[in-house]
Amino acid sequence: MNRAEKVDTSPARLGEMGLENFAPYLMNRIIGRYNAAMSSEMAALGLTTPQMRSLAVLSVIDGILIRELAVYAVVQQSTLSRALDTLDQNGLIRREQDEQDSRATRVFITDAGRDVYERLWPHMSEAYEAMFKGIDSAEKRAFIGTLQTILRNIRKHDF
Repeated sequence: MNRAEKVDTSPARLGEMGLENFAPYLMNRIIGRYNAAMSSEMAALGLTTPQMRSLAVLSVIDGILIRELAVYAVVQQSTLSRALDTLDQNGLIRREQDEQDSRATRVFITDAGRDVYERLWPHMSEAYEAMFKGIDSAEKRAFIGTLQTILRNIRKHDF
């Protein structure tokens, strides 16, 4: 009787695959470099990364609930609360009680906030384009499509 050899089907360990082949590591490095590229422009406008992300989201989805803004801006709600306090004090956003749920708050970008965001956008766009230097449009679309699929696979919200 031949004994079948036991095949190891456990996933490769990080040391075996290497950091350069581990997508979460690569994504963290990329966003870290993106944030670093934006740091001087944000500082010149008196913004932190959570504040910049909040203004960027609000420039697209104005009047969003704070809990949704935390998800879109990828910021812990406690950190977001402090960021929104500063943005509010500086007149860049305004908060209003939600009409359907008095416990919920919606956030709106003000004209001053939109102006700050519009001054930051060219730098955001430049850093974004630098990430795709040497990558043709078809490969870029495929990559973004892959990221969208990954997000759908792991997200906890319907957005």
